[in-house]
Amino acid sequence: MGTPIRAASVVPAPRAVVFDIGNVLYGWDIRALYAKLIPDPARLEWFCSHVVTAEWHFQHDRGRPSSETVAELSTQYPAEAGLIAHYVPRWLETITGPVPGMIELAHELADAGVPLYGITNFADEFWHRFRPTAPVFDRFEDIIVSGAEKLFKPEPEIYRLARRRFSLAAGEGLFVDDRLENVRAGVAQGFPGHHFTNAASLRTRLLAEGLLPR
Repeated sequence: MGTPIRAASVVPAPRAVVFDIGNVLYGWDIRALYAKLIPDPARLEWFCSHVVTAEWHFQHDRGRPSSETVAELSTQYPAEAGLIAHYVPRWLETITGPVPGMIELAHELADAGVPLYGITNFADEFWHRFRPTAPVFDRFEDIIVSGAEKLFKPEPEIYRLARRRFSLAAGEGLFVDDRLENVRAGVAQGFPGHHFTNAASLRTRLLAEGLLPR
């Protein structure tokens, strides 16, 4: 079950929902791309654990351009340069599709008149390629993209920016994220939080908060 997390001093009921995107609304997995290119499971595991890793990718979410990071990684692993070169042009293949039930839930919230926002650790260059493939974001009021802002969850500054830009008072925006450290950081900045595990437990929370009609 997802865990409701709320700061003790927060009293107002949420009136909006603030979503993380990766592994909340859409699945993301580097292996989804490289499993097509590396048939041997042991080599695939090594490559995704040592070469093109999530930690390496997170540089892009912090605002570094792939033109720099790919060149550096190819210098570090010259024997893997051919595989590394596929990452940027085929990056959309790391998106594994909508998380079950979540796109429908976002539409239900929007239909109910609940304002929707996003705070996502996402490379700006990849966001501009991904965004046109996901029309659900047409229903969002605003989305803060870490790579564009050079801010990164769970750093407090990205939540402070969100509160200002979304015009949300403390307690007004229910923040949904799959990483507990991000949820706790949001709580510290006035966002009641929900640690996301699946759509069913989130629906239960939204009903309890009165954000979805029963």
